[in-house]
Amino acid sequence: MNNYNKDFQYIKIKDGKNSRKFDLSDPVERKRYFQKKAGREIKLLNQFFKNNTFIAYFLGKKNAGKGTYTKLMMEIFGEDKIGHISVGDIIRTVHQDMSNEGRKKNLLGYLKKNYRGYISIEGSIDALLNRDTKSLLPTEFILILLKREIDKLKKKTLFVDGFPRDLNQVSYSLFFRDLINYRDDPDIFIAIDVPESIINARMKSRVVCPVCHAPRSLQLLPTKEVEYDEKQDKLYLICDNPKCKKARMVEKEGDELGIEAVRGRLKSDEELIKKVFLLHGFPKILVRNSIPVDIARRYVDDYEITPAYSYQINPKTKKIRRIEGPWIVKDDEGKEVCSLLAPAVIVTLIKQLPMAIGLDNKKGK
Repeated sequence: MNNYNKDFQYIKIKDGKNSRKFDLSDPVERKRYFQKKAGREIKLLNQFFKNNTFIAYFLGKKNAGKGTYTKLMMEIFGEDKIGHISVGDIIRTVHQDMSNEGRKKNLLGYLKKNYRGYISIEGSIDALLNRDTKSLLPTEFILILLKREIDKLKKKTLFVDGFPRDLNQVSYSLFFRDLINYRDDPDIFIAIDVPESIINARMKSRVVCPVCHAPRSLQLLPTKEVEYDEKQDKLYLICDNPKCKKARMVEKEGDELGIEAVRGRLKSDEELIKKVFLLHGFPKILVRNSIPVDIARRYVDDYEITPAYSYQINPKTKKIRRIEGPWIVKDDEGKEVCSLLAPAVIVTLIKQLPMAIGLDNKKGK
């Protein structure tokens, strides 16, 4: 166990002996599941969201699931209440905008009016266009890009993914809510504890929807529909989102290398989380992706534990048979753990949020 989470106990979300089993891959079932497991806390938060917002910084190692967890929060509380701010997505969009004269002109106009920093706008743009995955852009430039993105949104509760990114940016995050004029908002750090073995397996098996960008895994978190392409002799997941019109999910370039391609990043992410947990004056929440095998049955229900899937294809009918079995891995200390499905992790987050943002659970205020 990492030294920054030793004081955080496991969150018990197990039901009674005769609890109902929910299909967590089905959006309708997930809605019922969330109400069953965290209905009281969801009600408290919905009351809060009527007139209030908060800012949450999602901290976790690369590919820890920050985007997935934010999408689930948006699913539960609504996109009108929850905003997802991803630094990585913003940078990629700005990079694309530089090849479009209209959007480039709009961006440069905003920067000339609002940017302040040691490096010129031209120098920052040059750093953006010539960056690699290991180098960081100037923090002042990141801040103005974040502010520009937030300016586009109506005031919502923000889940910020990718900031702070390094140790030097932690100090900026202390006053980030003031910089973006959310002066009265509670702000919290949410750390995600995930063993590297789980990240490695996720990366190697991950696919994403080309339309909504939702991530899934053929091995670990399949959608309801799997399709076999006989010409390519390959299985594809079909996105569950009706808006995506049965889009085939695709692999992300470079994921086949697993964590070896990002090992340095994982180490720096770990150091960042450790530093944040030393801060005073900030509420901090820890959510765990995994739970030791020897205590799992006391804290969670069986269907909340991540299964592993394999597939058999009938050579004559081409029908696909899905085979489910337990997925047990070793954590960073060599202890056997079960990975939790994303909805279960979100339940542990929701149960901790009311107290973190200062709600009185007894009075429901």
